[in-house]
Amino acid sequence: MQFKEKYGPYALVAGGSDGLGAAFSEVLARRGLNLIIMARNKERLETTAIRLREQYAVEVITLAVDLADYEKAKNMLSGADFGESVPGLPVSIGLLVYNAAFAPIGLFENTGEEHLSQAVAVNVRTPLLLARLLSAPMIHNRRGGIILMSSLAGAQGSPQLASYAATKSFNAILAEGLWKEMKPHGVDVVGCCAGAILTPGYRQAEKKAKTAPGTMSARDVAEQTIKALGKGPTVVPGGVNKLARFVLTRLLTRKAAINIMSKNTGGLS
Repeated sequence: MQFKEKYGPYALVAGGSDGLGAAFSEVLARRGLNLIIMARNKERLETTAIRLREQYAVEVITLAVDLADYEKAKNMLSGADFGESVPGLPVSIGLLVYNAAFAPIGLFENTGEEHLSQAVAVNVRTPLLLARLLSAPMIHNRRGGIILMSSLAGAQGSPQLASYAATKSFNAILAEGLWKEMKPHGVDVVGCCAGAILTPGYRQAEKKAKTAPGTMSARDVAEQTIKALGKGPTVVPGGVNKLARFVLTRLLTRKAAINIMSKNTGGLS
């Protein structure tokens, strides 16, 4: 009940149809929060929504939208503003989980402008503006939370994932700044710097038979991230990943860290 009072009654999970987003949705539903889940695939959204409604008896609103289009996402959410009732939509979103991501994989020289623009739109512009949009009523209500998904890939240059890693670095730094700014208003912010996660997208991209060291289930990542709300600006789920981040950012030179990342990302396609 304390969690629901602090972060409820609704949580918005961007990129909530499957994989890590669905895991976040389930972890929050288990804590009693109603949900708004957004993603492109309407069928997957509805499948996840039906399961959560039946299992946890919470309300789940699905919004099928390409999160590269912030204006459309904003219009679907608000209509007017968050100060008055909007037919069919809740007015009190106490938690934003921005999990959506677009990851161009491959050499930068072979990546088209369209994919680079989409990475910036999905990974940078929309989480930045959604955080601004939803934090205003949180600040007014003096409660709420924001979770921005970053990545261990964003701690240094990551060959084969150069543009994706750069956008994830943006989210980590944004979360750190917002954590300090919003703490006096009762709003908790955390950036999750996750390692490899066993999601459908990871399995599709990973060529090698063995998973990367420290690879975690989506549910464990979601659970550890939720538990980190209010405890600090950054969370790194998993002991192996915490150690890896410490070594890569504190002990090694940037050159050495980039070379190590190159070995780990070389199997992606």
